[in-house]
Amino acid sequence: MKFHHLAILFVSLLLAACQQQKPAASAPSAAPDPHSFSRPDLARAQHLDLNLLIDFDTKTLSGYARWTIENPAGASEIIFDTDNLDIQKITMGKDEKPAKFSLGARDSIFGSALRIQLEPCADVLTIYYATRPDAAALGWMEPSMTAGKKLPFLFTQGQAILTRSWIPCQDTPGNRITYNAEIQTPVGMMAVMSAENPQQKSPDGKYQFRMEQPVATYLIALAAGDIAFKSVGPRTGVYAEPPMLEKSAWEFAEMEKMVEAAEALYGSYVWGRYDLIVLPTGFPFGGMENPRLTFATPTVVTGDRSLVSLVAHELAHSWSGNLVTNSNWNDFWLNEGFTVYFERRIMEAVYGKDYTEMLAQLEYWELEEEVMLLGEDSPDTHLKLDLTGRNPDDGVGDIAYQKGGFFLTMLERQTDRAKWDAFLKSWFDEHKFTSQSTESFLSYLKTNYLEKYNLKVNTDEWVYAPGIPANCPRPNSVKLAAAEKAAADIARQLPDTKNWTPHEWVHFVRNLPAATDVATLKKLDAQFGLSSSANAEIRCAWYASAIPKGYAAEIMPGMESFLTEVGRRRFLMPVYTELKKAGLSDDARRIFQKAAPGYHAVSRNSVEALLK
Repeated sequence: MKFHHLAILFVSLLLAACQQQKPAASAPSAAPDPHSFSRPDLARAQHLDLNLLIDFDTKTLSGYARWTIENPAGASEIIFDTDNLDIQKITMGKDEKPAKFSLGARDSIFGSALRIQLEPCADVLTIYYATRPDAAALGWMEPSMTAGKKLPFLFTQGQAILTRSWIPCQDTPGNRITYNAEIQTPVGMMAVMSAENPQQKSPDGKYQFRMEQPVATYLIALAAGDIAFKSVGPRTGVYAEPPMLEKSAWEFAEMEKMVEAAEALYGSYVWGRYDLIVLPTGFPFGGMENPRLTFATPTVVTGDRSLVSLVAHELAHSWSGNLVTNSNWNDFWLNEGFTVYFERRIMEAVYGKDYTEMLAQLEYWELEEEVMLLGEDSPDTHLKLDLTGRNPDDGVGDIAYQKGGFFLTMLERQTDRAKWDAFLKSWFDEHKFTSQSTESFLSYLKTNYLEKYNLKVNTDEWVYAPGIPANCPRPNSVKLAAAEKAAADIARQLPDTKNWTPHEWVHFVRNLPAATDVATLKKLDAQFGLSSSANAEIRCAWYASAIPKGYAAEIMPGMESFLTEVGRRRFLMPVYTELKKAGLSDDARRIFQKAAPGYHAVSRNSVEALLK
C-alpha cells in the first residue's frame, strides 16, 4: 500500500513536471465531435512533421507523420482517425521507442480509431504508414486525364472527413494544428501544398513546406504533377499545368483586386500569399479553400472571367472557415453561410450591385429548390444540423450556403452596413485561429449586435427551425427577369442574347417551357451552340433541360463527352439524374463506366449511388 501511494505521488509529480516544460495551447472544445474518434480535449495532436514519397506506379503515399502532442491531463492514450491506412509501426519520443497501439474495426463512414498508449512526458509520436490506391482523399489522374497528357497528376480533397485516408490525424475541425512537410515527387514534377510554396520545379523532386498558422486537418492539401507558376499580383499568382497556365492567369488576373476588396471589409489577410491552382478535370468541386492555395476546377476557366465569383468565395473562406472554423460539421453553415455573404460583398465591390443581385437571385431560387427537395419540415433545412451517425457530406448543400448567407443579409439590414461590418470584423478579430459553434456565435451576436442596437430578430427560427423564414431577403434581378421572359416567348421568337452573361443563359435554359418541342430545341442549339458551349454551367443546364423534353438522342454524343471530361459533382449529378428520370439509365451507366476512372471518389460515389 505504501508503495502504491508513493507510485501515485511519483507519477503525479512527473506529470506536473511535464506540464511545466511546455505551456498548453488553447484547448479545443470539450464536446466530442460526432464525426471523429479522436478526443483532443483529453490528449491533443498539436504539430505535424510530414514526410511522404509519392509513387504514381502503385498510387500510394508512404513515409511518416511525426506528431508533437500535448497531454496536460495525463491521459493514458491518444486517439487518431484513420481510414484504410497501412500502419507499419509507431514510435514514441525522439529516441523512437516502440509504442503500443491498436487499430479498431473499420466503419464505412468514419474509418478506424488508432489508439496509442502514452507514457508520462511523451510529447512526440511517429507513425510510419502507407496509403492505399483507393484512399478516398486522393485523386490519381493518369496522363490522359491531364491537360498536358504527358505526366500523371495527384491532388487531395480532405473536406469533410477524408484527410484521415492519407494522414493519421485527429480529423476534426475542432482541433487546429501547424505543420511542416517534405514531399518527394518523381523528377520533373512540382508539389504544392496549403502552405508556403515553391514557384519553380526542384531538380531532385524534393519539396519542403511550412504552415505556421494553426489550421484544421481538413485544410491540409497536396497536389503534384507537371505544374508551373505565374504571378498576377504582388501576393497573388496561379499554378496550372503548362497548357493551362496563360489562360488561367488571364482568367484570374483580378485576384489581387479581390484580396484588397476583402481586406477593406473585414481586416488584413493574414495568410501571406493568396495563390490558386487549376487542377485537372477530375477535381470534384468548384473550388476548395485550402489556406494560401485555393484548389479550383478548370471548368471556371471560360475565357470571359464570367465565373470568377468562385475566387471571391474561396478567398472569403480565408476569414470564414480558415480563420474562424466551425467546431464540427453540424455547424457547417458557420463556414459556408458566412462565406456566401462575404463573397457577395466582394463581388459587389469589384463588379457592382446589378451583377451581385443577379447572383443572389439565382442563389435564392437554388435555396427554394433545396427546401422543396428536402421537404419544408425537414430538419435538414435547419442551419444547425444533427448529422450524428451520417456522412457530414450530407450537410453540403444550399441550406448551409444560401440560407446561411441570407440569414446574414437579413441581420445586416436590421441596422446599416457600417454597424454590421464593424460587428462582423470584430467576430473575425476576436475569434481568429479558433473553432466556434453555432451557440457561441449566437451568444456573441446577441451581446454585440442585437442587444447593442436593441434589435428583436427571430434568430432561433432561422437556426433551429425548418424552411425559409418569412423575413428572408428576396432578391430581384431585372436581367434574370428579362431572360425568363425570353424563355417563355421561345415558341414565337429566338431571344436577343447580345451582352448576356452566362448566368442569364443558364436562367433562360432552365426556364424553357416544358412543352418546348424538339424542333425548337434544335433551332436553339444550331443558333447558339449550346451543346458545345465552352461554359460548363451553360452546357450542364442545357443538357438537364433538354433531356426531359425528348432531345436526348440528338445531344447524346456531346453529353457523353461532357460527362467524361468534367469531374465536378455539381455538373455531373443534374445530367445523370435527368438521364435516369428519362428512362435512359442504361446510357447513364455506360457513360459512367467509361468516365468513372477520371472521377474523384466524392463524385464517383455520388453518381454510383444515384444509378443503383
